[in-house]
Amino acid sequence: MLHIENLHAKIGDKEILRGINLHIPDGEIHAIMGPNGGGKSTLANVLTGRPPYEPTQGRVTFNGEDLLEMSPSLRAQKGLMMSFQYPVEIPGVSMTSFLRAALNAKRKQKGKDPVKAADFLKLLKEKQKQVKLPSDLMKRFVNQGFSGGEKKRNEIFQMLVLEPSLAILDETDSGLDIDALRTVAEGVNSMRSPHFSAIVITHYQRLLDYIRPDVIHVLMNGEIIRTGGPELALELEDKGYDWLREEQKED
Repeated sequence: MLHIENLHAKIGDKEILRGINLHIPDGEIHAIMGPNGGGKSTLANVLTGRPPYEPTQGRVTFNGEDLLEMSPSLRAQKGLMMSFQYPVEIPGVSMTSFLRAALNAKRKQKGKDPVKAADFLKLLKEKQKQVKLPSDLMKRFVNQGFSGGEKKRNEIFQMLVLEPSLAILDETDSGLDIDALRTVAEGVNSMRSPHFSAIVITHYQRLLDYIRPDVIHVLMNGEIIRTGGPELALELEDKGYDWLREEQKED
């Protein structure tokens, strides 16, 4: 589904990514862990086409197409979605209008007719219950007046409605209590299928107790320096990152 080869990226004159190589097959969930400033969020923003993050070298293909040549909106229409670490408020844009426009744009790109109003409302109610999102929030503008936890639930709610083929979850667990964490994880797990993959960016092993990734990568100093299974997250929780820093220095 996603293939990244020797990806370099910068912000202004500062190089952040220094040769990322990563392959996400269809149907797999991969976790990316690492210390602050290592490049995790930069990688997510480069993949979604968010300025001022600028790729300078390398190649990224998404379902066989050149991702870096696509506009951000086309990337979304092709099935790429990002759940932000700090979801923004969009005053003046209702939740319902926002989601219906996004869903219909995706359907149009696939040559499908716009979703009927009745079917759309039925879909919203079904997914809303799944993430325990209060019904009154649907009458508000996007994220406006939402608590931090409600914003994170809303991101997962949008994912369930839009059904991306690849979701990038950038520290979706930050600021969540245990009940909200479980609800968010259940939403992600409900998406599991041969046609859905995800990149889960997190600092903490606790999220991975609920979303069990197939593979875990450690991103540090702009490079993926270690890849392993679920046991790697437990090792990081126990030992931190200093031992990997020492190994990197020795190399």
